[in-house]
Amino acid sequence: MEIRDLLKRDLMVLDLKADTKDAAIKEIADKFFEKGYVKSAEDFAEGLREREAQGSTALGESVAIPHSKNKTVIEPAVLFARKIGGLDYDALDGMPTEIFFAIGAPDGENNLHVATLAELSKMIMKDGFIDDLKKVNNEDEVYGVIEKYSAKEKPVEEATDKEEIKSNINLLAVTACPNGIAHTYMAQEALEKAAKARGVNIKVETNGSDGIKNRLTESEIEKADAIIIAADKKVETARFNGKKVIQRPVSDGIRKADDLVDMAIKGEANIYHEEGGQNTTYSEENQSISQKIYGDLMNGISHMLPFVIGGGILLAISFLFERFTGDKSTVFTFLNGLGGDAFSFLIPILAGYISYSIADRPGLMPGMVAGLMASRGAGFIGGLIGGFIAGYVVNLLKKATRNLPKSVEGLKPMLIYPVLGLLIVGAIMFFAIDPVFTGVNNFINNWLMSLSGTNMVLLGALLAGMMAIDMGGPINKAAYAFAIGAFTDTGIGTFMAAVMVGGMVPPIAIAIATTFFKGKFNEEQKKTTITNYILGASFITEGAIPFAAAEPQTVLPSCVIGSAIAGAIVGYFGVSAPAPHGGIFILPAMGSLNQALLFVGAVAIGAIIGGLIFGTIKKKPEDQD
Repeated sequence: MEIRDLLKRDLMVLDLKADTKDAAIKEIADKFFEKGYVKSAEDFAEGLREREAQGSTALGESVAIPHSKNKTVIEPAVLFARKIGGLDYDALDGMPTEIFFAIGAPDGENNLHVATLAELSKMIMKDGFIDDLKKVNNEDEVYGVIEKYSAKEKPVEEATDKEEIKSNINLLAVTACPNGIAHTYMAQEALEKAAKARGVNIKVETNGSDGIKNRLTESEIEKADAIIIAADKKVETARFNGKKVIQRPVSDGIRKADDLVDMAIKGEANIYHEEGGQNTTYSEENQSISQKIYGDLMNGISHMLPFVIGGGILLAISFLFERFTGDKSTVFTFLNGLGGDAFSFLIPILAGYISYSIADRPGLMPGMVAGLMASRGAGFIGGLIGGFIAGYVVNLLKKATRNLPKSVEGLKPMLIYPVLGLLIVGAIMFFAIDPVFTGVNNFINNWLMSLSGTNMVLLGALLAGMMAIDMGGPINKAAYAFAIGAFTDTGIGTFMAAVMVGGMVPPIAIAIATTFFKGKFNEEQKKTTITNYILGASFITEGAIPFAAAEPQTVLPSCVIGSAIAGAIVGYFGVSAPAPHGGIFILPAMGSLNQALLFVGAVAIGAIIGGLIFGTIKKKPEDQD
């Protein structure tokens, strides 16, 4: 993919109208939406603002690169904009910002575009590039400047003071930014340029959205005189234990690369000692305890979900084969066993990656063992708690052993952390967590099994409504996690059915509204009708997000009511989902035709009610403020 492919002609704005930072973000987001590169201007603008909250993307010297990796982005694209005279964009040097490269990257899509964005980011750091862009008169001249600076790299001026050349100095660096699509590679370019100007060897590892590139090897770390970490997100730092390390935000790697390299050459760096909490980054230091706990929990759940989806759908397919063949054939045995094997990893993976998020790599093994122990009795909740215990235990071990002689440093990751960590975590799980939470789990399971009538209706409505409140956010995930826990611990599929219909209703409800209330929607919104029918049927709630972001006051109440009604229906009739994902694709695997019809009926009734409410209360475009 070439830079020309990402830098879109129809996204070039040679005379930006905005006079403030927020107005510029809105104008950029509106342009992306107008040309069809994002589903929602509001969602994309919010993503840009969230990135700015982590640190201004204005780099000084008249240039800014606002960017967002966002679910609303349809395809990767770059917008070029110029504001004559510039505007205040919170630049590091306090100067007005005149040139903008706004980047939109899809969240969760393949990363073929990332290398191109990396090259563009490096190009911005080249002398003369921005000055030439200030002089362009049309889109063709913008492409001309791009081709000029991408054709060959300008030579870096060699150091003139021979005494400053340190060819025997070996430096290493790691760069990373939250989205991993711009600042990561700009910092790489700036550090390499600064080192080359001083005749110093440097290797820069980038932690971008396309993974780790130029990974530093053990031998390189051993030979390094100093290591520069320019990062605004978590990177692996335990490997630098005992080395001279300079830790700075990624913005310093871009704007203060010369100073960082000079400090490294002079040895003005502290010896890094690995200990609990020291692997966190600048942006994480300001997080509250609840935010950190939530982040650790989401790390566990996000790593668990592929096992849920893959294993769950294979289980559903196995039941489908059994239903149509009438016996448990070899195909059934294979698929059912494979899905069951994937399911057996759910709690160990959840606990392991919660612990990994807290204590980095040394926390992974004791966390997974804690999850495995919990899966034999304490269940989902016990595994979740075990993950946190394992992470904090390993961090305490790191602090307790930080003053050991350097001669035994190598024993910590290979012997002390795994053996003592496993022993302590195992003891806590065996003597405390498992006995207590096995009892708690049995009580909860018995209570869930005893639910019927009104109680089941209310719980089904509550879980389904939670799925529609924030459509993929923490409330949605809490409901889904509860249903997964009940499904894995007890085999009860009613709660799984409730959350599934709750997640299916919002996109279908919106599709119904755009079908029968066409006069209240613009052309772009009406184009999403078929897509939302398909997404809803597939249990992909995110199709409703652009509408919810644009009009939360009308969309959210409508969808929550529709989802809650659908959840109440499956609760009342005891509809059970045979798998934790799949939408309508689990229908053939359901226990009976009646169950399948009730499931479809619940979704249809909830979606129709939600769609009618939304279509009725939504204002026409000309009546909106």
